Amino acid sequence: MTKATLRDAVTLHQKGQLAEAVAVYQDILRREPDHSDALHLLGIASLQTGGAEKAAAFLEKAIGVNPGRAETHFYLGVALNRLQKSDAAIASYDQALRLNPDYAEAYNSRANIVSAAERPREALDDYGKAIGLNPTYIDAYYNRGIVLRYLKERERALADFEQIARLKVDFAEAHYHRGAIFMELSNFKAASAAFELAITCRPDYAEAYADRGNALGFLARYDAAIASYDKAIAIKPNLAPAHSNRARILADINQYPAAVASYDKALHLQPDMAFARGARLHAKLFMCDWSNLADEIKDLEDHVARGEMAASPFSFLLVNDSPALQRTCAATATQTLHPANDELGSLAPHPRGAKIRIGYYSADYHNHAVMALMTGVFERHDKTAFELTAFSYDSSAPDDMRARVAAAFDSFIDVRNNSDREVTALSRELQIDIAIDLSGYTRDNRTGIFARRAAPIQVNYLGYPGTVGADYIDYLIADARIIPETARAHYAEKIATLPFCYQPNDNTRDAGHRILARAELGLPESGFVFCCFNNNFKILPAVFAGWMRILQQVPDSVLWLLEHSPLSAANLRREAARRGIDEKRLIFAARVPTAEHLARHHAADLFLDTFPYTAHTTASDALWMGLPVLTRIGESFPARVAASLLTAMDVAELITTTTDTYENLAVALASDRAHLEAIRQKIVRSRLTAPLFDTALFTRHLEAAYTRMVERLRAGLAPDHFAVAP
Repeated sequence: MTKATLRDAVTLHQKGQLAEAVAVYQDILRREPDHSDALHLLGIASLQTGGAEKAAAFLEKAIGVNPGRAETHFYLGVALNRLQKSDAAIASYDQALRLNPDYAEAYNSRANIVSAAERPREALDDYGKAIGLNPTYIDAYYNRGIVLRYLKERERALADFEQIARLKVDFAEAHYHRGAIFMELSNFKAASAAFELAITCRPDYAEAYADRGNALGFLARYDAAIASYDKAIAIKPNLAPAHSNRARILADINQYPAAVASYDKALHLQPDMAFARGARLHAKLFMCDWSNLADEIKDLEDHVARGEMAASPFSFLLVNDSPALQRTCAATATQTLHPANDELGSLAPHPRGAKIRIGYYSADYHNHAVMALMTGVFERHDKTAFELTAFSYDSSAPDDMRARVAAAFDSFIDVRNNSDREVTALSRELQIDIAIDLSGYTRDNRTGIFARRAAPIQVNYLGYPGTVGADYIDYLIADARIIPETARAHYAEKIATLPFCYQPNDNTRDAGHRILARAELGLPESGFVFCCFNNNFKILPAVFAGWMRILQQVPDSVLWLLEHSPLSAANLRREAARRGIDEKRLIFAARVPTAEHLARHHAADLFLDTFPYTAHTTASDALWMGLPVLTRIGESFPARVAASLLTAMDVAELITTTTDTYENLAVALASDRAHLEAIRQKIVRSRLTAPLFDTALFTRHLEAAYTRMVERLRAGLAPDHFAVAP
């Protein structure tokens, strides 16, 4: 009678009629209180209805009656785990495995607990045993893949998620994780395809839409990216990362008001959203929208000082002149996004070869400021002593500059579709001695390559004016004007100090001999022309207010600025009028080809620099064309570059240290044309003799720095500060 009744109860249980099944189990137990099967099944039913405590009681009693059933120990482990009794749960799973060594589910469940207890290697061992017992065990593959992602063993994790996709093609989460790993490997095309499969399997998968937007953004498919974010937000309006990443793409396509609105939404939903505060502020600066700016800068600095990832290191440079805070900002980003990764093992010095192998890594191998500065150096490297390899992750269309750069290298390798790990492995295979990161924390950087140690010596140079904050970057190339000895503590790297100036220049550039009439440039025929061809986002209110005071004191003067967008120009005109200056005295220059841009410098009288992010390439452009540059020197790297250039041109008299001296000197120079002309002629004469534009001399100094680095390494010495002799 009892057996038939139990069979009926099991049938009800299997059909999901739990209440009816439980009633029968309880009726059996009233008649036979020690019926182990009824106790066992009632424990399982209690688990299914959320009663973990009741389940544990029934299962423990069942074990007391029949201790040899592995399944009862397994389900007791499930109940104890739900009750957060992890050690007891593991003990139950262990007993189940002693009774049944082929119990794959017990290995998987045990692994879940030890993984949550941050014992990932032990978890991997258990997941492996579960899969060995059941090669089609999807949950075990999935759980192991999650742990492998946590351990950054991405290729192994990817293999598990791809196995799931083969076993169950409509498993949306497996495709999602495949996409996430491809993103981490910088394979954005594959990532986009994987997220698309996840969406096909689950059309309401908001996170997959959002992350597909990220992949499409990296592929420069901006409209499609925004549409994907919009779909994610329609499904899940409070998905903060979708709002933040949508804002980033909107800023990339110059839709700054919409970008700020999206950042506002993201920060409302998640106030600690990574980089969002700084990116929002950067978008406002692109528009020259200075509303509440001082308070927002102070707020950003407070977040950075607390070690919060509130701003990307580059955006923080624009508004802050503290090298100590800049290091904190960079170190926070590095430790969070690109910690040192030893997955490829340590790297010893390569065997001494006939040449020192130099690798230059960049996303900017096209008509870009970094290439305008470096190409002459690439061409003048001593190819008898150095072998040059370019690693390009540049997604821009090929142009004349890329062709010229590629011709200067022994090897030019396109690695934009390779993962960071693959690029690092390739660098090691090619036995690169010194890996030069020309990007730092600028757009499309690949810091993950250097986190894995691409070469025995790794160097931060030129593209990013500051510390990367990483202990795996050995050197930062600078000069004594930019980083004096007293400031070295604010940089994670050891400082390789070049004589004269850290910045290279190409002295084969067109000198712009064509003289453009003021009228064709939209300038007045007479009067004094102040100019600033820095990006508009470098213009801060204090500097602009000073410019307006200068215009007030110099009658018939105008200020000639580069126009980033109609919106930024309109805001600057409005700010001028608010300060009592006729907005017509602000004249905006459109972006034009380099040769034409250089030529129009002849029409200006004095370049007024920004602060704290001073003119870099724009300053060397002006000096190359004989245009005096008036700057104010600060404390941080970007606040000292223009001063370094002027020192190397022997016109340090154009360097000021305060707002008042800057403004007073601008007015004095505009009022004394003879003095200004003498400075201009000094610059013109120095162009052919001063170190700043002696490309061959600069290259020899840079090579001396590289040689010194290698000599120290081969002598078994750790990286240290050093200076190259003139």
